[in-house]
Amino acid sequence: MSFNNLDTLYRQVIMDHYKNPRNKGAIEDGSVTIDMNNPTCGDRIHLTLDVQDGIVKQAKFDGDGCSISMASASMMTQVITGQKIETALKMSGIFSDMMLGKDYDDSIDLGDIEALQGVAKFPARIKCATLAWKAMEKGIDLNQE
Repeated sequence: MSFNNLDTLYRQVIMDHYKNPRNKGAIEDGSVTIDMNNPTCGDRIHLTLDVQDGIVKQAKFDGDGCSISMASASMMTQVITGQKIETALKMSGIFSDMMLGKDYDDSIDLGDIEALQGVAKFPARIKCATLAWKAMEKGIDLNQE
C-alpha cells in the first residue's frame, strides 16, 4: 500500500472514532474518575475507569476537543478494556514513544491507535493525542494509592 493510501486510511479511522466514539459516557460506579484538560487548545476529557483485581474492566470517556483528542480517547478506552494495569501502562509508554517519533515496542497490538502515528509530524497536536493517555496514567496512579 502506498504512503498516500495508508495516510488516507489512517485519516478515515481517526474520523470514524471521532464521529462514532466508542465507550463514550461515564461509568456510574467507576472506581477512578479523572478530569484533565489541554490548556493550549481547550481539549477536555472526563475519564472513568472500573479497575478490579488489577484489571481495567471498563473505561469510558466524555469531553470536548478536536478530532485527534476525541479519537485517541475512543481508541484508548477500546484497547485498555480487559487489560491488566501493567499492560495498559505499557501501552501508554509505547503510544508516547510513537507520538515522539521514537522507535517503539510493537509486540503489543495497539489496534486502531497506530492510525495516530502521523500526529508525530505535528508537535502542536501531540498533547491532543496524549491527553486521554495521561488521564489514564493519572487515574491508575490514584487507584494504586
